[in-house]
Amino acid sequence: MRDILPDLRARCSDGVPFALATVVAVHGSAPRDPGAVLAVDAAGTVVGSVSGGCVEGDVYEVAREVLAGAGPRVVAYGISDDEAFGVGLTCGGTIEILVRAYATAAEREDLAAVLDLIAADLPVAEATVLSGAAETGARLVVRPSGAGPATGTLGSEGLDAAVTDDARGLLAQGHTGIQWYGAHGQRRMQEVAVFVRTYAPPPRMLVFGAIDHAAATARIGSFLGYRVTVCDARPAFATRERFPVADEVVCAWPHDYLEATEVDARTVICVLTHDPKFDVPLLAAALRTPAVYIGVMGSRRTHRDRLARLRAAGVDEAHLARLASPVGLDLGARTPEETAVSIAAEIIQHRWGGTGRPLGELSGAIHHPGGPTGTR
Repeated sequence: MRDILPDLRARCSDGVPFALATVVAVHGSAPRDPGAVLAVDAAGTVVGSVSGGCVEGDVYEVAREVLAGAGPRVVAYGISDDEAFGVGLTCGGTIEILVRAYATAAEREDLAAVLDLIAADLPVAEATVLSGAAETGARLVVRPSGAGPATGTLGSEGLDAAVTDDARGLLAQGHTGIQWYGAHGQRRMQEVAVFVRTYAPPPRMLVFGAIDHAAATARIGSFLGYRVTVCDARPAFATRERFPVADEVVCAWPHDYLEATEVDARTVICVLTHDPKFDVPLLAAALRTPAVYIGVMGSRRTHRDRLARLRAAGVDEAHLARLASPVGLDLGARTPEETAVSIAAEIIQHRWGGTGRPLGELSGAIHHPGGPTGTR
């Protein structure tokens, strides 16, 4: 959704009717995850993607039918050997796609309110009925507890209450997926399928040490969708001019900043300072946080010395085992940009549980099943 957020907001504000196709389920290998979207407006203009091109042509036709008044639909696309050049996924998986229209001003106003929250990096979840004993396409918008009541309805008070509770839990974890309920929200029943799409604020990447490698790491972190902060205690180095892509550039002692800022289980920390007077107090503070990844630059000798200093500072072995150091995967990187790719590759590997080995040496599914090893 974030990929085409400006386009969708423009269509809502300009009063342009459109249909939105959303990936709601993936089985096996598929190019896009649940939540990927494609929009088709009344003029036939297309933005976004649900399959990287495999089934977009057919989804386009379904979207045009839905926009013309056919009603919301869930369509599925798979593949078999004799279908490889027909409508289907060449990667061998199956995807399910919800297609619904935002044809009226009221529908677009409701969606625009959600899009505004996403644009402001405020957490919100959108629950939509896919099938069963409730109206397909019925929609409920859920904010975190204390941020306001849910809006819309899925058809019954009990179903709304159950989905609101579950959506808030999924939102806190950053998870998206299909939930099943009874017609009135009963647990452990499979009468109604509800797709809950969560929009949490972007995860944070905290980069410590205002060096060339930090500039490259900030660029690739931003590219991957992180909200990037670069921090260094030296005012001559911690400048906006040197890090134009970073969302924040902070001049402060790294450990002081870290102890005062928000860190959650999606945050990644990259320590590139190379200086014990910064590294040791910073890492001691970092290891007390729930950050999902803590990568530290330096040679193996530097790392051994760093571990000795941290042990002397009272850090135990269980905490020290969390450090990814020397940082990055073994790609043979030389330049700051190549090193940043190595760091990003390790973060992705850690997040999804990959092996870090060439895919050509492996067999089986390319995309790992299940969710990330850390919450998103």
